[in-house]
Amino acid sequence: MAINKRPKIKSIPYEEFKDNETFERLVAELNAKGTNVIVRKLDELIDWGRSNSLWPLTFATSCCGIEFMAVCAARYDIARFGFEVTRNSPRQADVILVSGTITTKMAPVLRRLYDQMADPKYVVAVGGCAVSGGPFTKSYHVVNGVDNIIPVDVYVPGCPPRPESFLYGMMQLQRKVKVENFFGTTNRKEKDPYRDTMAEKAEEIYNEEEQA
Repeated sequence: MAINKRPKIKSIPYEEFKDNETFERLVAELNAKGTNVIVRKLDELIDWGRSNSLWPLTFATSCCGIEFMAVCAARYDIARFGFEVTRNSPRQADVILVSGTITTKMAPVLRRLYDQMADPKYVVAVGGCAVSGGPFTKSYHVVNGVDNIIPVDVYVPGCPPRPESFLYGMMQLQRKVKVENFFGTTNRKEKDPYRDTMAEKAEEIYNEEEQA
């Protein structure tokens, strides 16, 4: 039986396969029985599975947690994307959805939860309070963005964000997971070299506003 479509591998031309006959015979046998054959990289297969089975940590501190509950309910149904398996233990979770205000007293607890998660792990800042402090940005007891404590992958603005925004942020995280290299590289976040400079500028602006 003839092969309708030959496999394409970027690094190896088709003519340079060492054993084309065996490979073609196997594909022909599978095609004859109605089986479709897909040749892809193992990285892509693993990342496809991981991106559609991200388990979030059950974590909410304020009103954005209500949106988290709403997006998990039947109307918006986060299970369509494979995110419905919320875990109560950070050792079983893939992503932290920081939904709500993080105070300076809560910051060490959030850091501990992040450290207890296994790599690769992700963080989504949900709502204005988690992104930049929200309405409490000049308060003495609220952290101005959780990215000062843990590395953030996706930001979902809003006060509070609607469930549609919540889902869109999770879809952006899916796209990020799909392009990772699972083999041969590490997925740990590197420190942003410009973050310290931006933090100093933000501190200067804050001091000028306070003096004014």
